[in-house]
Amino acid sequence: MAKKGLRAWVKENWVDIANRKSDGSYPKCGRSGGEKRKNYPKCVPIAKARAMSKGQRAGAVRRKQAKANTGPTPSRARTFAKRSKASTGGLQYTGPAIKSDYAGTMLSNKSYEKYYKGMID
Repeated sequence: MAKKGLRAWVKENWVDIANRKSDGSYPKCGRSGGEKRKNYPKCVPIAKARAMSKGQRAGAVRRKQAKANTGPTPSRARTFAKRSKASTGGLQYTGPAIKSDYAGTMLSNKSYEKYYKGMID
């Protein structure tokens, strides 16, 4: 990632993805003169907001609202969730591609079985 200065970061067009307008656009981040909004704001640059899927935006807003700003300073919530790791230190895979029953026939992927050893039944 290219290093940007604080000035470039501030000049980015920051929008509130938690309060989408009826025309599909996002309001600018921050409020002016007693403005009320339905949800607690989750601010991201417009480029990031457009690159996110609908589910990613909803998840980011959920995480932000779960933090519940209770103090004088805003709460920081991750925009993207961390990926989970298995307790063994390896990756966790829960999909059917390792070992599954398709139409009465047991199919498996031996290389996945070896890689995810101990994580599947």
